[in-house]
Amino acid sequence: QVNLLESGGGLVQAGGSLNLSCTVSGGTISSYRMGWYRQFPGKEREWVAGISGGNTYYSDSVKGRFTMSRDVAKNTVDLQMNRIKPEDTAIYYCIAADTPGDVWGQGIQVTVSS
Repeated sequence: QVNLLESGGGLVQAGGSLNLSCTVSGGTISSYRMGWYRQFPGKEREWVAGISGGNTYYSDSVKGRFTMSRDVAKNTVDLQMNRIKPEDTAIYYCIAADTPGDVWGQGIQVTVSS
């Protein structure tokens, strides 16, 4: 069974940086399309970034500030968050998408103080 575990969240001051990691077990990340979503309080989960077909894509709200990468040797994907804003405060989720279905991590809280 494929499992995803997010780490690296916490409290950070506005303008600072934070790195989220997603560790995948039970499968290799090269076999999946990988992505990050986030969910604001009282809102639906929204897409943040993804890697598919060797290309990396970002939502307009994070483009130029966040960088998604994957490390095949470590079987992890990261989300490097720079110039963080208070409006980035959310629960962040890692997702692995394959033909049978999608697998989600449990989510991790990121809180940005002003």
